[in-house]
Amino acid sequence: MQPVPYSEEGASREVRFSERELNGMLANNTDLAQRLAVDLSDDLLSAVLLVPLDKDFPVLGGRTLRVNAGVELSFANGRPLVKLKGVSLMGVPIPNVWLGNLKNVDLVNEFGANPGFWQSFAAGVDYIRVEDGRLLVRLKE
Repeated sequence: MQPVPYSEEGASREVRFSERELNGMLANNTDLAQRLAVDLSDDLLSAVLLVPLDKDFPVLGGRTLRVNAGVELSFANGRPLVKLKGVSLMGVPIPNVWLGNLKNVDLVNEFGANPGFWQSFAAGVDYIRVEDGRLLVRLKE
């Protein structure tokens, strides 16, 4: 390998992942391998997480808890849109009040006016699109 001067001239600002690539990266992480899987469909990122519970955990001790979640990801009105669609445990949907009433709330709109993660996230994203099996994020300069 030869050292070269750093330059952003002509660099692409797009990051593209297929569902297979995302799941492959997760599988390479020994902490997440065999416990987390991602699905990409139109404007929706879904995840399944298996959480092994300690044997001393009340009622469900020693079992594995299956957590499913969905997040709407899209771009509208010149900014990213991120909405929690829901979370379920063992196939049972969690009530919205237990999720802090965040279900179907545009998190960027709700929290992006205040300094912090959502404001920084929105400020750095020029475009985001999830379609069947693919994720595209275009970053700002």
